[in-house]
Amino acid sequence: MTGGWTTRHGLRYWLLSYRRMLHYDLVSQRQWLPFLFVIQLLLSSGMAVLYGFYLPAISPRIAAFIVTGTPALALIPIGFVSVPSVIADQKTAGTYDYVRSFPVPRMAAVASATTVFTLLALPGLMVALMLAAWRYGVDVTISPLIVPAVALTSVTATCVGAALGHAIRNPMVTNLVSNLMIFFTLLFSPIVFPPDQFPNWLVQIHEWLPFYPMATVLRDALSNGLVTGVGHAYAVLGAWTIVSLALTARVVAHRR
Repeated sequence: MTGGWTTRHGLRYWLLSYRRMLHYDLVSQRQWLPFLFVIQLLLSSGMAVLYGFYLPAISPRIAAFIVTGTPALALIPIGFVSVPSVIADQKTAGTYDYVRSFPVPRMAAVASATTVFTLLALPGLMVALMLAAWRYGVDVTISPLIVPAVALTSVTATCVGAALGHAIRNPMVTNLVSNLMIFFTLLFSPIVFPPDQFPNWLVQIHEWLPFYPMATVLRDALSNGLVTGVGHAYAVLGAWTIVSLALTARVVAHRR
């Protein structure tokens, strides 16, 4: 990956680094990406239908929250489980230091991972959204804000997942923490249910964690007047992204 690399700065170098990292990520992960695609598709679609079994009677407002929350269910596991799992596997296989030694900007590597996992999640996101809308009889209004909402949600999830994978040395601990986060997210986060159904103290905590803001920005792009505090949600996601990138850069630089 180093042949022909002379000037290691500037936009051209960054784009070349991104293209080569994208090629490396696709080739190195080609054996398990189809399986991850199928699992993610079944998970997001299954959860969209499963939540309806928990409630004997679903009001239009609850139905709207379930439907507009399904895109978050498709994107969050990709970033918070798949990304740290890939890094943990690299540590187990002994290729972690090799990948970190590539002469590429750290943001190019993050952008490559974000691209791969976002493209992997998009089919499941669309299928889950259409299935949920049909299941609960909700008309979804998709605004142009869906593009920055999906992009920022995916970038934040990928960056936080990468920071988690890099910061924790033990791969087993990494997998344990990431799965606990998903357990907490699916069961105790106001993603597919209104926040007023949760204790006030828990909602206040979630206002500063990334999960609820992810659902908020996506829901805002799929509905009219269903949520408030959208600006706060974008700010929280931006802060989590910046902190995660800084932590990743510090950990990688320290271990070099």
